[in-house]
This record gives sequence, C-alpha cells and structure tokens, in this order.
Amino acid sequence: MSDLDDWLSAVCAEFGLDPAVATDVVLDVARDAAHGVERPAAPLTTFLLGRAVEAGVPLTDAAERITLLAAGWRRAAPQ
Repeated sequence: MSDLDDWLSAVCAEFGLDPAVATDVVLDVARDAAHGVERPAAPLTTFLLGRAVEAGVPLTDAAERITLLAAGWRRAAPQ
C-alpha cells in the first residue's frame, strides 16, 4: 500500500466514509481543471465534484461533465 492509499484510508476512517473512492477519476478531474482553467481550480473543483456526488449525481457522470466544461473553458480576452 502506498502513502496515498494509507492517507485516503485514514481520512475515510476518520469520517466513516467508504474507502472505495475512484481515485483515478478524482485525480483526472483535478488535472483537467488545473490544465483547462488554472491550478487553483483543481482542489476547488474536486470539492465540487464531491458535492455533486453527495447530491446524487453518479461520480462518473459528474466527472465527465466537469471534464467537458474544463475542456471547453475559454478565458475572456484581456481588455
């Protein structure tokens, strides 16, 4: 088990959460937000991903929708 796996297990145990988190999906969303928007978007977006799942949106559906948003994100041109 890696340090990351140990960490995630400890956090899940602390809050009584299911440790069967799709880590790759969450990390992919963080990467897409960081590269498609800007780096600080990664942790905030993964938090929002969790909130969407908490609200009943399936993880893979929420991740796909966020990835599509990040892929199409365009910054407004400076004026």
